[in-house]
Amino acid sequence: MDRNVIKLGMISFWTGSRVRLRGIEPDDWAAIMRFDVDEAGLGDLLHPPRSAERFRARVKDQAVADIAGDRFALVVESVETNVAVGAVACHDADPNMGWFEYGVTLAAEHRRKGFGAEAVVMLLSYMFTERRYHKCEARILAHKVASLALHRRLGFTEEGRLREHVFFGGEHHDLVMMGLLAEEFTGLHTFGSAG
Repeated sequence: MDRNVIKLGMISFWTGSRVRLRGIEPDDWAAIMRFDVDEAGLGDLLHPPRSAERFRARVKDQAVADIAGDRFALVVESVETNVAVGAVACHDADPNMGWFEYGVTLAAEHRRKGFGAEAVVMLLSYMFTERRYHKCEARILAHKVASLALHRRLGFTEEGRLREHVFFGGEHHDLVMMGLLAEEFTGLHTFGSAG
């Protein structure tokens, strides 16, 4: 029997030992607003403050949006506490060329606990095995050392660096391009493995 087949009484494909990935619900707006604030605190792209109402409206739209072209966002929820600890999303995908790009964010208090690694492995398992993509790409700001280290542990390879490519906070920053091929992923990870 395929290990990814879901049967009544078994753990879902979307539930691991630490996290479960689930669809976004309208009530997730406050958590997603907090993730956005935490990312800005890490030196992510700077933008004007956004209202709570804007987050409510955006999250409500995401909660009812159809998944189109393998672009979607999911909440990362702690299995132990049922609390939203982050989000993971496929931002772009080209099924003809066989690549997709994704991103992950975690609330500051939930970083370095294995939540991110497990969530990413679940998402990559889906995209590589079920959707049959050949390559995953990730763009990471060069000063985000922990994120670069996570991606290296997961098997990603640095494929290039766009020097002074992103401007925010009054200065230019390098953007690191990382990639992972399907066969590299399956050689390192099994279902439910965070590497």
